[in-house]
Amino acid sequence: MKIITSISEMKAFSAEAKTGGRTIGFVPTMGYLHEGHASLLERAGKENALTVLSIFVNPLQFGPNEDFDRYPRDFERDERVALNHGVDALFYPEVQEMYPSEPSVTMRVNKRVDALCGRTREGHFDGVATVLTKLFHIISPDRVYFGMKDAQQVAVVEGLISDLNFPVELVPCPTVREEDGLAKSSRNVYLSPQERQEAPVLYRSLQEAADLLLEGKNVIHIKEKMIEYLEEHTSGKVDYFEILSYPELEEASAADQKKIIALAVQFKNARLIDNITIIPDGRNHR
Repeated sequence: MKIITSISEMKAFSAEAKTGGRTIGFVPTMGYLHEGHASLLERAGKENALTVLSIFVNPLQFGPNEDFDRYPRDFERDERVALNHGVDALFYPEVQEMYPSEPSVTMRVNKRVDALCGRTREGHFDGVATVLTKLFHIISPDRVYFGMKDAQQVAVVEGLISDLNFPVELVPCPTVREEDGLAKSSRNVYLSPQERQEAPVLYRSLQEAADLLLEGKNVIHIKEKMIEYLEEHTSGKVDYFEILSYPELEEASAADQKKIIALAVQFKNARLIDNITIIPDGRNHR
């Protein structure tokens, strides 16, 4: 596995692969890898000749009240995960390498950001779109892999690729969960023992909401019932519980629309998100 820290070397690696006709599967991350990331790497390895993993804590997607320096980092552990899951190149640039000066051009996302997490994280997805635009140009992947745990991010990336005609295929992958249903997340380490016991309730509330929705229950009634359920069974504060069309992330009105049921709950030191998507024939991704 090659560890690459410069843009020029990363571009040279990709160019050589392309010259040889090899496909590149790309998994962009901010590090502190867990089993969810590992599943993306495994799928990329199965579907491409080469797998590229990027680890870059992107300062542009942190808001003024979010601590960039506090984001968990453990490169030695991440390196082991990458080695164990067949990564061919690990792109690990410093902030100065990616942003040597204040950017003169950044991206602005106009749709799919005024709901869910984007509603309270102004500029977050602008930062995501900006860094992905750079990474797509640097790495030139054939396919890019994202977990559906952050379904809003997947929706934004789909719009970015489509609108700007990037020659890359977006591959959304199912959320990887603990045995009790809690979605894998680097932020789970910040849960207290009591909060960790409560956390599986989040997924159970999504499952219950999906069942009620498929039974034809009123959306407003479902949301109210699930918020009450979460407040009763956890010590966290419900940030939102929403049922929207997907990937548009707008009010879901038509019965045949693909829908997402999504939530965010703020515990003392960790804000957890999760979701379920339901497709028109009634099946859902659990």
